[in-house]
Amino acid sequence: MKLTPSLTQSDSFTSAYSAQQVLENEAQVAQAQGIGLYELMKCAGEAVFKALLMQWPNAQSILVVAGKGNNGGDGFVVALLAYHAGLQVNVLLTCEVNQLKGDALLAYQALITAGMKDFISYSNSCKENVAFHIARFGGDIIVDAIFGIGFKGSLSVVMQQFVMAINQHDAPVISIDVPSGLCATTGSVFGDVLEKQAVIAQLTITFIVYKQGLLTGQAANFVGQLQLASLGLNQCFSRQVITSITYYCQGNREPVPKRLASSHKGHSGLLLAIGGGVGMPGAIRLTSEAALRCGIGLVAVCCAKENQNIVLNGRPELLLAASDAENLAKSSLFKKTKVFACGPGLGLDDRAKLLLNLLIETSVNKNKIMVFDADALTLLSHNVRDSNTLVEAIRHKVSQWVLTPHPKEAASLLACSVAEIEADRFAAVRAIANKFGAICLLKGAGTLISDGNLVMINRSGNAGMASGGMGDVLTGIIAALVMKIPNIFDATCTAAYIHGAAADIMAHRNGQIGLLASDLFVPVQQLVNEKQ
Repeated sequence: MKLTPSLTQSDSFTSAYSAQQVLENEAQVAQAQGIGLYELMKCAGEAVFKALLMQWPNAQSILVVAGKGNNGGDGFVVALLAYHAGLQVNVLLTCEVNQLKGDALLAYQALITAGMKDFISYSNSCKENVAFHIARFGGDIIVDAIFGIGFKGSLSVVMQQFVMAINQHDAPVISIDVPSGLCATTGSVFGDVLEKQAVIAQLTITFIVYKQGLLTGQAANFVGQLQLASLGLNQCFSRQVITSITYYCQGNREPVPKRLASSHKGHSGLLLAIGGGVGMPGAIRLTSEAALRCGIGLVAVCCAKENQNIVLNGRPELLLAASDAENLAKSSLFKKTKVFACGPGLGLDDRAKLLLNLLIETSVNKNKIMVFDADALTLLSHNVRDSNTLVEAIRHKVSQWVLTPHPKEAASLLACSVAEIEADRFAAVRAIANKFGAICLLKGAGTLISDGNLVMINRSGNAGMASGGMGDVLTGIIAALVMKIPNIFDATCTAAYIHGAAADIMAHRNGQIGLLASDLFVPVQQLVNEKQ
């Protein structure tokens, strides 16, 4: 079988895998297609070099920083191709030459045979001069070929110097398969984020299939633009290796059902939004208006009496519900509502506790759907620690709750640290879903959604969303769509996509800085009306 170094940014490849799955299966899949591993290495290098020329067509010189493993071998292939293309090529080995083995050694020997002489190896460069050799590079592109997908843990002191020197250089960086220092399974980087103990790439070319860790969490700070080089093996690998991780994109989102011509507001659902404690009217207003923009027929708001005029100001379409748990429970609005959104601006006082307890009891006894966010999650974490009865009740209501924590709230729900959440977001989102018998949406770059088994990675959105109120808008979108799309997991994934895509539209139009949560309303309405 002839390999082609194909590159794609297509949404057709939706599966994602752990580093272990790829390491254990890539050789077998390649051999089943009659492809030798050295041939596979050469094709991987060709894909990287092709991407390099496409991204930087005027590049005249490159520095390849290569490790001792197959990632370094890929780097040697890139160096050889660049050398034959007439570029000035320098290779800096992070190991001694006698440490090279197997296919990496073959690729190195091919460079020597071709006449390449500009090598600097660790054996003839003491560690104090590591930064000097990278800093003195005056060329155009640095190729990061130090570690592949097998890396995990922390960098050695010497490797930290290599990575730091690369990150401090002005030249753009292309990483092969995964930025060195980043865990391809979890997306975590050892140490404080400010330490930057991984290569910061402008472009990362990953091979065969997407590695899950490149798509979420801290990875966003290091991966840059991500491209997949399928090497002709993606479909074969996906058929042979089962994964529960996929990423969510425009091509596979659930369509929002259209209205019948004879529809009236009663057909479009009633949502009860609960939050808006004293001094916090904005959050529940954002949630409520987002739900209206997604096509909910009626939205009623339960907020502190002091906030009612503020919440209604400029949005007369909203209804007001009773502000306390006792009167709310007696109201017809409460009894008619099938979906509740609770938490934005709710507060942590006695009023908030009584409202949350009412919703928990209603969810258990009346089979209602609850979307919990913000303060509701904090109160929920306290309740679970105090009530074994609640835990047992939750376990029997799978998929009737949607929990939408950010990492700090997730840490509270699991009684652990934020660092532990970020160390393995995939494990965290599954743990919360299983603990509460819920759909869990773990916010952050590469938002994760899980039912306790499957995990969806949302790929829409941008850094401009790091502003107040964005999560409140998401809560409203989820609450609206779980009323319209029968499967709650699918509805939550679609909501996350629409939320991020709306932000992408506005960022493309006006830029990321200064993006407001309320800016999303118009593009959200456009997106829910799109035909699939």
